[in-house]
Amino acid sequence: MITSPHNPRVKGVVRLRKRRHRDDTGTFIVEGRREATRAVAAGVDIATLFLQTGEIPPAGIDADIVDVSPAVFAKMSARQGPDGVLAVARTWDLGLDRIKTTTGALVLVAAGIEKPGNLGAMLRTADAAGVDAVVLADPVCDPFGPNVVRASQGSLFSVPLGAGSAAEVLAWLDRADLEVFTTSPTAETAYWEHDYSEGAAFVIGPEDVGLSGLWFESGTPVRIPMAGEADSLNASVAAGIVLFEAVAARSR
Repeated sequence: MITSPHNPRVKGVVRLRKRRHRDDTGTFIVEGRREATRAVAAGVDIATLFLQTGEIPPAGIDADIVDVSPAVFAKMSARQGPDGVLAVARTWDLGLDRIKTTTGALVLVAAGIEKPGNLGAMLRTADAAGVDAVVLADPVCDPFGPNVVRASQGSLFSVPLGAGSAAEVLAWLDRADLEVFTTSPTAETAYWEHDYSEGAAFVIGPEDVGLSGLWFESGTPVRIPMAGEADSLNASVAAGIVLFEAVAARSR
């Protein structure tokens, strides 16, 4: 059992809150029993599992298991009211060529999303909608950051995920034969006026600046009408609206 918060292994976990250390080690934090259980079920490579004294490891885990005192776990945890389960997992390749799609695939493209909470919620929304993949175009925030993992509630592990520059993503979408739809408040047609029964990719940009011109040159703009004074929607909310419309269109 580790009882000192100054233990080198404890300090190593704390450093994983920083992207540079995650990049240097190829590992990241998965905190929470639900998240760790979903990571194990998805086949994520778990290097070490830290358990607060008295906690039982998630079923099926094959990793180095370390017991720690409550004070030590509090030092490692970044949550309020942690549940005593924290895993250090190995990151994986996000190359676009790893993602295989079939005819009629539904894909969410998160373009330049800056806020980890938004990206995590978009992953969760995409998982709920049953998308075939989520692709990060010109990614800003690290999908392996603890706030993304937490906001995704483990959906990071269940949705195929890739990343690349906008040009690389557009080329991949073309190879996958997906029609590209870009969300914009100035689009002439509403999102429900299109047929999404064939392959479709929805591109959602950051809330403050929206999408770049490159996307509008390559896709069909769609608008989410808003009746109030708001001139934009939360990125994950916008993703949910258009994705579930596509899901509904395919069931009609």
